[in-house]
Amino acid sequence: MVKRSRIVAFFLIALLIFAAMGTTSKGILKDIKLGLDLQGGFEVLYKVKPLSGEKITPDVLRATVSSLERRVNVLGVSEPNIQIEGKDRIRVQLAGVKDQNNAREILSTQAKLSFRDYNDKEMMTGADLKEGGAKQTFQDNKPVVEVTLKDVNKFKEITQKISSMERPTNVLAIWLDFEEGKDSIKDTSSQDNMISAPAVSEVFNTNKVYITGQFKLEEAKELAALLNAGALPVDLKEKYSTSVGAQFGAGALNDTVFAGIIGIALVFIFMLVYYRFPGFIAVVTLSIYLFLTLLVFDWMNAVLTLPGIAALVLGVGMAVDANIITYERIRDELKLGRSVKAAYKEGTKNSLATITDANLTTLLAAAVLFYYGTSSVKGFATTLIISILMSFITAVYGTRLFMSLWVNSGFLDKRTGWFGVKKKYIHDLSEKMDLMSLPTRFDKIDFVKHRKVFYGISIGVTIIGIIFLLVFRLNLGIDFTSGTRIEIASKNVLTTQQVKTEMGKAGIDIDIKDVRPAGKGNTVVRTVGVLDKQEIAELKDHFKKDYGAEPNVSTVSPTVGKELAKNAMKALAIASIGIILYVSIRFEWRMAVPAVVALIHDAFFIITIFSLLRLEVDITFIAAVLTIVGYSINDTIVTFDRIRENMRFSRKIKTAEELENIVNISIRQTLTRSINTVLTVLITVIALMIFGSEAIRNFSIALFIGLICGVYSSLLIASQFWLDLKIRELKKKGPLNTAKEKKQSLEGQV
Repeated sequence: MVKRSRIVAFFLIALLIFAAMGTTSKGILKDIKLGLDLQGGFEVLYKVKPLSGEKITPDVLRATVSSLERRVNVLGVSEPNIQIEGKDRIRVQLAGVKDQNNAREILSTQAKLSFRDYNDKEMMTGADLKEGGAKQTFQDNKPVVEVTLKDVNKFKEITQKISSMERPTNVLAIWLDFEEGKDSIKDTSSQDNMISAPAVSEVFNTNKVYITGQFKLEEAKELAALLNAGALPVDLKEKYSTSVGAQFGAGALNDTVFAGIIGIALVFIFMLVYYRFPGFIAVVTLSIYLFLTLLVFDWMNAVLTLPGIAALVLGVGMAVDANIITYERIRDELKLGRSVKAAYKEGTKNSLATITDANLTTLLAAAVLFYYGTSSVKGFATTLIISILMSFITAVYGTRLFMSLWVNSGFLDKRTGWFGVKKKYIHDLSEKMDLMSLPTRFDKIDFVKHRKVFYGISIGVTIIGIIFLLVFRLNLGIDFTSGTRIEIASKNVLTTQQVKTEMGKAGIDIDIKDVRPAGKGNTVVRTVGVLDKQEIAELKDHFKKDYGAEPNVSTVSPTVGKELAKNAMKALAIASIGIILYVSIRFEWRMAVPAVVALIHDAFFIITIFSLLRLEVDITFIAAVLTIVGYSINDTIVTFDRIRENMRFSRKIKTAEELENIVNISIRQTLTRSINTVLTVLITVIALMIFGSEAIRNFSIALFIGLICGVYSSLLIASQFWLDLKIRELKKKGPLNTAKEKKQSLEGQV
């Protein structure tokens, strides 16, 4: 008897959820903060240095951040991100700022106001100004800045002294960031920091002073605001910076969102075609997953970056993985002859531990990436962590809720075809078959027999890879080598000579490391040296004038480059150690060691391909490698979990042949799941490679290579390595006692 109330409940719940999604999605998408790589803006990492001999303390850093925040308010930038990093660094991220050159100048300008006589002797400083006493006004219909002084008598004495001097020495020069030994009123070539130098011919008995100059209205307003913000208590030196023009950001956002839509749509189609009705449930829960991930992102007030969108799209593949594990187990149980209800019960119960282990190991890699990542990479890790958690909730609890309503309604009792299981593959309960004896489409393949061939292939590739790395080395980006990276928007790719000519026109003389195309006519230039902020400003102005768009410019100092490389290696090492410990606790060390060997194998293979193809290795490459570490261990965990489960069917293992049979059967049983999982993720990665932004092209290529390699190593390296270790244990200790025989009674499950 069909319980229609459960089916009605499904549609009501789905209708309510999708109605809520439909009415709130627009607002959520509107509220999510976009990173500077998606809307333009710039990021700079400052090293904080003392002005004199004092130490940089936490209080000094906090005071500097407060001063920077006041300056950002001058720019009118909404929701700036200013953070203290370590003991002497501050990172500033300003997304959406229109005039990046001006913003950079305002942030780093010391803003030390000083009034000096003809001999450059300091008469007054910004400390003599009343707090908040600067404002823009007009004098003779020209913009000026009016400042209010604290002490009227002090200014009276100064003007009295200077007015008594003979011309042209009776001047009171007003400087912003006067540099001793460099700036002087007597040297016309070193007066860039001088605002004005009015002659003083009378005594002023007032606390109002007008700073005059050839100001434009905005310049006068900016100077007044800067003086009110106060001078910085420290000196700031740029160690890392990156800027993205609004045109580049909008293009990257549109391209990557389009690629994501295509990838997700193809995954939905695959699930519907291959898994039939469970595939439909997966589409429903995956849609909820996407909504919940964005909702949580909005609640956290997190910043969505370009790699973050990629992580969101990749998260669909991970969410699909949990569904596939469950559905494949249900299909296996149906083939054994169980009823739909019994198959569903067993399938969901047996798949939960596998899904949990797989997600936790991936979460470990993402957490390490978050801890050691910087800026956009940290954004990628944040999105990945949220994606993993949301995919677990929707794919486990959401899928079980919706499937249970249909299964327990009785509507699917005689419809095994709705699960993609043909009747000819369903055995009778009287046969009393178990999972070990269940036929698969891969039964003719002996994976174990050829394990030495697989070892040989991997060892051969490793040796070739070492040779490639010694000969060609890696094409390291500025993240690890220091220098400047410039991306120029142009109709056609520029030649090296054209770039040199344009740099010369901008007044910049710097060694060019290489020039290469970057898709859609854009050109990427890498230089050996690091451009300073003045050179960056001149470069941006020149290309905006001649090419219609500001180039993207990133700089990395040698110190930061070394730190990024060191942190990258540390992240990989910690992720590997963490995985060894987790797998050792959940399984055994003989599974943990092969799992990490497979991870190192995958990472090295990606590095080799990048060396051979001369693809640029930047910080997002490390993000890709750590993501592959998560995916690869995911595959390995699923295979090991099935091996462990199948071993329970034998109370005691006496021969190597028994172990070989268990591994062979386990690989055959999980192969469909492995292929389908990697296929769904590959679909999204390929979409990102073809349609996504050029900025994450190499990131997507690394994922593509790693995913394919990860399946190979999980099935044909890790499991085989475990087999050899287990055979050695068998020879040393004798017959192996396995866990208690798993009860597979089929009684009462019709």
